[in-house]
Amino acid sequence: MTTELDSVSAISDWYVEALATASPNMATSLGIPGRETELTDYSPDGHEERSAVRRQAEAALRLLNVETERDRVARDVMLERFAYEAELESQQEHLRSLNILASPLQNTRQVFDLMPRETEEDQANIVERMGAVPEALERYRASLAAGMEQGIVVAQRQVRGTVEQCRVWAGKPPSVPTGHLPPQSGGRGEATSFFRQLCDELGIDGGSNATAAEQGYAAMGDWLEREYLPNANPRDPVGRDRYQAASRGFNGIELDLDDTYQWGWEEVWRIQSEMAATAERISPGASTAEAIAILEADDARAIEGEHAFREWMQQMQDETMQALLGTHFDIAEPVQRIEAMIAPPGGALAMYYTGPSEDFSRPGRTWYPTGGATRFPLWRELSVCYHEGVPGHHLQIGTTRYLGDQLTRYQRLLAGTSGYVEGWALYAERLMAELGYLEDPAFYMGLLSSQALRAVRVVIDIGMHLELPIPEREEYHGGETWTPELALPFLIERSFFPEQMLASEVDRYLGWPGQAISYKVGEREWLAAREAARQSLGDAFDLKSFHKAALDLGPMGLQQLRDEMSRLRG
Repeated sequence: MTTELDSVSAISDWYVEALATASPNMATSLGIPGRETELTDYSPDGHEERSAVRRQAEAALRLLNVETERDRVARDVMLERFAYEAELESQQEHLRSLNILASPLQNTRQVFDLMPRETEEDQANIVERMGAVPEALERYRASLAAGMEQGIVVAQRQVRGTVEQCRVWAGKPPSVPTGHLPPQSGGRGEATSFFRQLCDELGIDGGSNATAAEQGYAAMGDWLEREYLPNANPRDPVGRDRYQAASRGFNGIELDLDDTYQWGWEEVWRIQSEMAATAERISPGASTAEAIAILEADDARAIEGEHAFREWMQQMQDETMQALLGTHFDIAEPVQRIEAMIAPPGGALAMYYTGPSEDFSRPGRTWYPTGGATRFPLWRELSVCYHEGVPGHHLQIGTTRYLGDQLTRYQRLLAGTSGYVEGWALYAERLMAELGYLEDPAFYMGLLSSQALRAVRVVIDIGMHLELPIPEREEYHGGETWTPELALPFLIERSFFPEQMLASEVDRYLGWPGQAISYKVGEREWLAAREAARQSLGDAFDLKSFHKAALDLGPMGLQQLRDEMSRLRG
């Protein structure tokens, strides 16, 4: 640190660059050049290096006297996240950072999805980075081993799931049927590693480096199964204290977990009633399950083939972008580009989004894991497109990336919580219904199914980790205590998503406590902010102006969002 770092913006710039240097995976994710052939060091020493960067930035921030509201907001955003990261460090959570969806294990594989591929230099970087995979995974194992020695471990369920992911990415047959991790084929009838398949797609020879990468994941899976699994926790719930801390981190607000659990049930029952009414619109006299069966079987509302499905998703994103441009949103020209992608096999079966690079040379992308499916009923997919693309994740994250003259680099690239981001995306789905884009009862049922899944997540996630009772009035095992075994049938019964995908969802909730509730909790805050603005402004309320004012603040925790929106209302 130097005396030149005398502003929030300067500290932000220093922190992003220093963290990118210490975290090449993050640099690639954000489109920051310079570390394309390296991988992040997830060992205890690597974690300490990144923590030292955070502590230096925090110390510098606390010495500042901010003079503008913009600087105050930017400073508070950083300090709130830094406080949470310090709390995680005190609990040594980095020593058990392993789950089926969002841990260093997946990050080390997924970074290859985000690398530039166009030039010979780009492709050479990919091959060289493949050669770094074994050492990166070995360093990561050092953290997990240190946690294991201290009894800081994850649940056996997460270990089993990640063992199978390692096998898929290494091109090995799964050791046991998983139900939600399809084999990866290179088109030659046998399993093919992710790395070999990537080289085939690019028409390059990965040579010994591709072999090293697949062997690295094979060895990682073997170590997890042989060494870590016997020492892992046989119990899935993390308990109230760890869950409270995790939910605070994912949402940026202190929640009353018991009240949130009860509210989640009320949302489940409300959405269930609305689904029944929508089923009547689809087929008079039909139950919700019967109406959805009709939609699933309707070939006129389905697409055959991955390629055709990807093209449909791209068309939906492009059409929605043009429809919203200049009406309910101001959308900058670089943000108007978005790509729909099919996700590589092996990961959890949940659609996801990756943001554009800092300079927009890499566009924002939606990723759809097909799970081996070749037929795609569309009744639920439209609201998913709105969630992941426009006006959901892509619009919010892309707009944030673009606001270079209003937000610090930290705000543009690293700020925010799952409650803010996922809450906005769920709000975006509902907004499109309000604007008339889901008037077809089939597509509206898709929205309700999405809403039902997110409401069910609230009760299952809190219920399983805190081992709470199911309400007596509930017909599904009323009065019994939540267990993972009760979760999957309830998910299937109330959200009507495919069982293959939902099996992966249960494992996700148990391995990522507190994240699953952030969708509905965040949506609740966004809706409350809009309603408060509407009440405050009366006839002067304008939806487009509300969206601009809110998004111009940049990402933050939900408590700060509530406070800042209150300040804007005066």
